Amino acid sequence: MADPKIERKVSILSHESMKVIGESVGLASLPDEASYVLAEDATFRLKLLVQEAVKFMQKAKRRKLSSSDFDFALQDQNVEPLYGLSVPDSIPFRFTSGGGRELHFIEEKDFDLTEMISSPLPKVPLDVALKAHWLCVEGVQPAIPENPPPVDQEEQKVESTRATTHQKPIINPKQDKESEKDRVVTLLNKAKEVAKEVKRTKDILSHELSVEQQLYYKEITEACVGSSEPKRAQALQSLASDSGLYQMLPRFSSFISEGVRVNVVQSNLALLIYLMRMVKALMDNPTLYLEKYLHEIIPAVMTCIVSKQLCLRPDIDNHWALRDFAARLMASICKKFSTSTNNIQARVSKTFDKSLSVEYAPLPTIYGAFAGLSELGPEVIKAIVLPKLKPLSERIKNVRESSLSSNFDKIAAEHLKSLVLKQCSPYLKQARTGPDTPDAYIEDFGSIGSALCNQVQKLRSQPGLTANKPTIQIPPPRQSPLSSGPRTPNSASPVSRTQSGGSRGSMPRSVSVPGGPTTPTGKQTKFIVMSSIPQNSKSSTASVST
Repeated sequence: MADPKIERKVSILSHESMKVIGESVGLASLPDEASYVLAEDATFRLKLLVQEAVKFMQKAKRRKLSSSDFDFALQDQNVEPLYGLSVPDSIPFRFTSGGGRELHFIEEKDFDLTEMISSPLPKVPLDVALKAHWLCVEGVQPAIPENPPPVDQEEQKVESTRATTHQKPIINPKQDKESEKDRVVTLLNKAKEVAKEVKRTKDILSHELSVEQQLYYKEITEACVGSSEPKRAQALQSLASDSGLYQMLPRFSSFISEGVRVNVVQSNLALLIYLMRMVKALMDNPTLYLEKYLHEIIPAVMTCIVSKQLCLRPDIDNHWALRDFAARLMASICKKFSTSTNNIQARVSKTFDKSLSVEYAPLPTIYGAFAGLSELGPEVIKAIVLPKLKPLSERIKNVRESSLSSNFDKIAAEHLKSLVLKQCSPYLKQARTGPDTPDAYIEDFGSIGSALCNQVQKLRSQPGLTANKPTIQIPPPRQSPLSSGPRTPNSASPVSRTQSGGSRGSMPRSVSVPGGPTTPTGKQTKFIVMSSIPQNSKSSTASVST
């Protein structure tokens, strides 16, 4: 039995402290032997906790022990941590000594009750209340403090170019304390880490849409690809005029890109037309800046131009009108967004030229490439189109005269010939002077030269002659992953409305409108091309051709 009168050197806590703690919990007379044992055990456990807390401090790469480290040590030992003593700085104990004793205490501030009573009372906090305000009034966001300010095109352009601008890091020589050797070692280590990584990807920064925006997106997309033409017209007008669509542009561009990819595989002509109408509506919106999303829009439009097959019945369905409209869309995109930096028009022209130069390319692909190049302007016609007219005319002649050609190839050759006459004749009328002789045209442009010469002469004699509006034969609507319900054909006498509205660039005033598959008599139904209703247009004209 140890002598309780002998002070044990292994103890840090004194036995008097144990007696004081015992008195605080109700033990009035704690034996000396028990106080020594408790002092040793408390010292051991306190040392163990301090050692564990130091480990947490070292893992955090700090040199000052904090109260949070001690709390983690208590949790690691399955002991409930102390509450109310967590402080951001050091532990708030003060040290004092006197009369041969040392004491650590917590400094407490004195408050003057008289001053507290005489001071004015704080303001009563306001009650929680709800306030309603208009998000949108007739498609226009009201300019009130509760609504975010609309982002104009200039700010969108600055934001899009700022992300691609490379800024050199600013190095402060006063803060750069590493030696040259350490800097070289650091760069070498980083180079090794980069070499080990096969592919480094940047995390996608996504933002969530509000509930109202999600509902709007759902309604607009379903209306644009649905079977109701009035809802589709309203949805396209909303896309063309609303000013609050900036945050939803990434969703719309992804919807169009994915929709074209899926429906080209399924040869669903109707939905491809609807998606191109969505692109046209977004292009017509003066508040949207689409340059950041051209990487999805341009491939979708290009696919509708040069794809080999866009419908299940290419010899019956008028997919040529879709190719013409998509070509005019592409010309509008190039006119609006092409700069000397991105070279969009040059890259698009190169793609069309490549499709046109393939020796055994399908005739629909050649038709689309020719239409796309012709819409890019007279300079492109002079540099790319005219030099390829001679081999193109020979292929058209061989397809038309060959007995092995299919009915679809002959139809495609006729459409391609009509396109050549329509697009090249106006340019030749302006570019060529002097008498127009068939022999000179045949020598320059091959077998199609005589038809070109006749067309140019006709244009010279009738300068006011205009081409007929394209019409489109409607394929049967089919179920698509983009639609939200089963397709139902329209009434027996479908009517399409032709809206007169402003156009941008070389874009047409009209878009094809698919409707029901056939009339009650079994004949195919054709519809005049139609555009989304402009905001300032109130007149409309209905026409049907069967």
